[in-house]
Amino acid sequence: MSTEGENKFNFTEDEPKNGATNGTQVVDDPKGLWQGFKRFLHNLLDIRDDVDKDQTIEDVKKDIPFRGATTWILICSIFIASVGLNADSTAVVIGAMLISPLMGPILGMGMSIAINDIDTLRKSLINFGVMVVLSILTAFLFFKFFPLQEDSSELLARTKPDIRDVLIAFFGGLALIIARTKKGTIASVIFGVAIATALMPPLCTVGFGLAKGGKLGIEYAGGAMYLFVINTIFIALATFLVLKILRFPMLKYANSARRKRISRLASVVALAVMIPAVWTFWKVLVESNINRDYNLFVEKIEKNPEVWLQKRKEDLDVDNKIIFLHFNGEVSSALKAQYESDIKNYESIKDFKLKVFGNKNRSVDKISDALDRAYKDLDRKEIVILGLEEDIKELNLKVLSLNEQLKSKAALQDANYFDFSSLSKDAKIKYADLRQFGFSKMLSSQDFIRTDTIPVAVVKWNPQLTDSIQTIREGELKVWLRQKLALDTLIVERIRDIE
Repeated sequence: MSTEGENKFNFTEDEPKNGATNGTQVVDDPKGLWQGFKRFLHNLLDIRDDVDKDQTIEDVKKDIPFRGATTWILICSIFIASVGLNADSTAVVIGAMLISPLMGPILGMGMSIAINDIDTLRKSLINFGVMVVLSILTAFLFFKFFPLQEDSSELLARTKPDIRDVLIAFFGGLALIIARTKKGTIASVIFGVAIATALMPPLCTVGFGLAKGGKLGIEYAGGAMYLFVINTIFIALATFLVLKILRFPMLKYANSARRKRISRLASVVALAVMIPAVWTFWKVLVESNINRDYNLFVEKIEKNPEVWLQKRKEDLDVDNKIIFLHFNGEVSSALKAQYESDIKNYESIKDFKLKVFGNKNRSVDKISDALDRAYKDLDRKEIVILGLEEDIKELNLKVLSLNEQLKSKAALQDANYFDFSSLSKDAKIKYADLRQFGFSKMLSSQDFIRTDTIPVAVVKWNPQLTDSIQTIREGELKVWLRQKLALDTLIVERIRDIE
């Protein structure tokens, strides 16, 4: 009977029996363990035994064409992704990526180059072009006529690729083509790669940039298109490499001359894809390292409480290898020399030229002095405000006292006091023929000893009225005035025209 170790690792060496030992056991046991470990790794990592090559080629070719339902699915997914990007909704963008059929032509390009299938390559390129144009046009129309256009973080995240985007695209492409070559379909892997590589959002951002227009819009569109090209190249490159490693069969042609020509063409295309891929990877890697070191350098400067650094988007000029530092306040020569020395400690930006700008009118000391002056001004203003509040209180007391005095004087006035303006208006309303009205209190004495105050009303009527009617009107007016003013006596005098 074989031991457990033999069953697990399929050891071929003979085991000592009955506890016997020999001189080869010490050597054979490590060798058997090593062979078993190699078999274990082989079974764990090798994917060649689980590959269905014919089915893989057929499945990839099925996903290449864009026609009918596939076209409308692409249009709908682009609309959904555009709405999600505009609303800054990650969940909506992920939902759009799950239904998007963008992977087909890209896998077709990588596979056709790997197996020398020039017809499939041509179909893949044509459908890839249709896919790109249709996606960008759909996104452009959406953002052009949609009333809400905002530079959301989801949109801006697709305008500046870095090394992580390259790695995501390459390893996402590896996962996708490995899932494709496996017998059966690993739907979760395919969906996961669709989300990770994120081919749709860059195309939507290109449409947004074109719809936005202007210099900023063109920058958005250019950066997003660059990110999409990176994803495309590295997904196709991963497909090419995996199919080559798995030794997918090369397409055979009856004409040997045509076979050689197509083989050379496929090799040239593969080289043309790999060179930009390597160059792009290196360029993005360098830029990512520069941005990392620049951020570390600036972060160190900002930790100094004695300086006030203003960060601007254009402070890092990668093309000309210049870093601009703008400070609020004066920057001493010693501090400039320190920064120029510190930048040498960062490998990716040590060759950059440093340009430091200070503002003499905004030094830290002057700002501190200005704050002190402001605090003093506030203290003085508070004192002034307190004094004004006291003055206002005193004035209010005086106003109250004057109001009381006015009320007392009014109470002491004649009880027959009235408002002449209101009285004259009421008289005119009541007697339309009245042309002039006057009222006063006349001093009178009958015995030349005592003095009385007699109310006198003076009126002038419409001359068209007869004397008798004017007399009647005067009697009515006299009764009305006595009731209105609560008078015991009243004299009504008529003003007559002098003939």
